[in-house]
Amino acid sequence: MPVLYKPFQSTLEDKKSKKKLFYPRVVRSGNVDSAQLSKEIAAYSSLSPGDVKNTLDNLVTVMAQHLQSSESVSVDGLGTFRMVMVARGKGVETSDEVSAAQATLTVRFQPATTKKLDRTLATRSMVTGAKCARYDKLVSTSGNEGGGNSGGDNQPGGGGDAGGETPDPAA
Repeated sequence: MPVLYKPFQSTLEDKKSKKKLFYPRVVRSGNVDSAQLSKEIAAYSSLSPGDVKNTLDNLVTVMAQHLQSSESVSVDGLGTFRMVMVARGKGVETSDEVSAAQATLTVRFQPATTKKLDRTLATRSMVTGAKCARYDKLVSTSGNEGGGNSGGDNQPGGGGDAGGETPDPAA
């Protein structure tokens, strides 16, 4: 199944053309929870779905402990998680005034990357080999107007295609 996308018009004007431009945005067709992941992972291993679910639950607990200790967490083949503070324009004039109350904590994820032997090309884990299909063209040709949950953030650059992120129209 391909990664589905649809056109999204930014609410911000492009600096050069002064027009509101369109960008691709991923359409999410559903959500897979831990129980489903556990069943599918168990099919690849000698573990039961319950054993896998317990492991996933413990992974979340242990990752949270490390992240809350200012450590990053790298999972081979998946990527790296790290804690960041986002101040959203709440700066202060002196370093003595800086406090955690200015920001909110959030977790950032950086997918694992691989490089060719000549170190010239980096690819993102889980994205390499993905195919894309335009959702509105796909449903109009198949005659099936149902399904598909329009996903993505309601912010410019919130979506993206498999090749990378949507350009930020404000940039």
